[in-house]
Amino acid sequence: MSEKAIIFDIQRASLHDGPGIRTTIFLKGCPLDCLWCHNPEATSPNPQLFFRYDKCTQCGDCVKVCLQNVHKIVDGIHSVDYDKCKLCGSCFGACNYNALKIIGNEMTVDEVMLEVMADVDFYTNSGGGITLSGGEPLAQFSFSVELLKRCREIGVSTCVETSGFVSDEQFKKILPLVDIFLFDYKVTSSKEHKKFTGVPNERILENLDVAYQHGIPIVLRCIIVPGINDTDLHFMGICDLHAKYPNLKGIEILPYHTMGNNKRTSIGVHETLIDLETVPAEIAGKWIQKLKKLGCEKVSLSQ
Repeated sequence: MSEKAIIFDIQRASLHDGPGIRTTIFLKGCPLDCLWCHNPEATSPNPQLFFRYDKCTQCGDCVKVCLQNVHKIVDGIHSVDYDKCKLCGSCFGACNYNALKIIGNEMTVDEVMLEVMADVDFYTNSGGGITLSGGEPLAQFSFSVELLKRCREIGVSTCVETSGFVSDEQFKKILPLVDIFLFDYKVTSSKEHKKFTGVPNERILENLDVAYQHGIPIVLRCIIVPGINDTDLHFMGICDLHAKYPNLKGIEILPYHTMGNNKRTSIGVHETLIDLETVPAEIAGKWIQKLKKLGCEKVSLSQ
């Protein structure tokens, strides 16, 4: 029987999630809870109601059909009680303005493979393939294993974007099925890592080492958030990994942007980094220069 998983997006013709042209499959669920996450709708493993305030016209059609009293419009303000939502679909079915939808659909490996196979010629010609992302794709482990195996059987290259926070047993099991890792490195201090992501980083660093020793190409992805990890300690931590693992395929710096804030509001999560703006290009450029001066030659700005 084909394994199932909760998928919240499939992006075809992706150019920034590994080499070549790729199909990126985004799985819901993540053991980390980073306040800066640009995919906050992926943190929960379950489907969720998603409300776009900017598209709502306060017509009241959703209020009329919702039996759970999730929606209220008072004085021209549309409020949503997400805790009451049973995901019945009546409200977004009644909305004519695409202000409401459900994030996350159950799909089988067979169904995802139909999407993957549609672009096989592009993978072959560009050196691309599939990328599993999220969330944390390895949180839905059985599904990810089967999908990666199926791709390997037909010669489609595989890439996994991961936080690295999975059990060592599962991580070792996935290694033979992965052609390249996009491996997140968020905060150098384990204490600070737990403070800002909810988990310490010892297991993450252990899995990074295992992947490297196994000889799998790794691109280290480092999001930099002003006031949180734009520190000398963290920049030195990145450079230390560059020195420790000289065969890293690359180190990509991802400057913080505010994309996740509106999405957090849309799923009923109101804790955001409201005082931060998207990092200007000149600041990101200075980070790259600093890292190169520290000896980090393979560093570049993520596209």
